[in-house]
Amino acid sequence: MIGPDPATLARLRRSAVATSVLVAGIAALATLPFSAYAALALAVGAACGIANMLAIMRGSERLLDSRNPVFFGLSSLLRLGAFSIVAAALAVRGPGWALGPFLAAFFLPLATYAFRAWRLFRS
Repeated sequence: MIGPDPATLARLRRSAVATSVLVAGIAALATLPFSAYAALALAVGAACGIANMLAIMRGSERLLDSRNPVFFGLSSLLRLGAFSIVAAALAVRGPGWALGPFLAAFFLPLATYAFRAWRLFRS
């Protein structure tokens, strides 16, 4: 089976980013009157999630090009460390429950991309 062309993947990527920004933005605005910190956690989580998704995709493309799993592993560890520090900083500076909105928004871009890719490959 041959996968979709690069233009289709780029369109899928843009769509996942736009949907994530829209959903996280609406959720952050909806929670703002109740908890500004939860809204901040949602916004930061979405931004980190989008950056993580794009970095994962770029790392996977480089892995396919270079066939160097060491570089992919190191970049994954650095990415994991960086986003873990952001999550820990949010939890330490604010209420502990703020980690929930952060993680929900963090995984939203990956879930959106996976669902849309599943629909694309299924058809």
